[in-house]
Amino acid sequence: MTETPKRGRPRTFDRAAALTAATRLFWERGYEGVSIGELTEAMGIRSGSLYAAFGDKKSLFKEVVDAYGRSPVGAFAGVALQEESTAYGAFARILREAATIYPDPAHPAGCLAISAATNVTPQDAEVRAFLRDLRNKNVDGFEARLREAQRAGELPAETEPRALADYFATVLQGLSQRAQDGASAAQLTAAVELALAAWPAAQR
Repeated sequence: MTETPKRGRPRTFDRAAALTAATRLFWERGYEGVSIGELTEAMGIRSGSLYAAFGDKKSLFKEVVDAYGRSPVGAFAGVALQEESTAYGAFARILREAATIYPDPAHPAGCLAISAATNVTPQDAEVRAFLRDLRNKNVDGFEARLREAQRAGELPAETEPRALADYFATVLQGLSQRAQDGASAAQLTAAVELALAAWPAAQR
């Protein structure tokens, strides 16, 4: 009688599903507001499996943010910058999409990368710096696109691309906060149209 070969040890959890659960928890409560116990309960795994699969809480959070940044709700700004032929078209699309994405009840309100590091304790300052650097990198991308638009004649010569990039980043962060406060897509869209009226007079 031949012996049936033993199979490898089966996976004890769905890694993608566990990461999705962790994402929602961090998005709803922020980094500081989530404990390891709450993470393991939401992810349906034991703490040992969490550490083995994702590392510590900070490593898990960074993976969550990376996955969020590649998802439709996290990548829409970068996609607009790549796909739109004009800078105005790109930034108008970014703000208008944010106005509908941020309050969408299909997921927690606002932007994960904007809201998740509120009230971080000093010992977790690395997390605050991680998200700060990520947001500043996004502003750098805004500035690069605006400088390109200025060279192409889309913006007046006297326009300050960095100031305009900071402006749009500020509007985006404000939209995220207002969505968390319960503002509707219609309310945010109305605010977006007012914000876009500040675009420097030139080509649109």
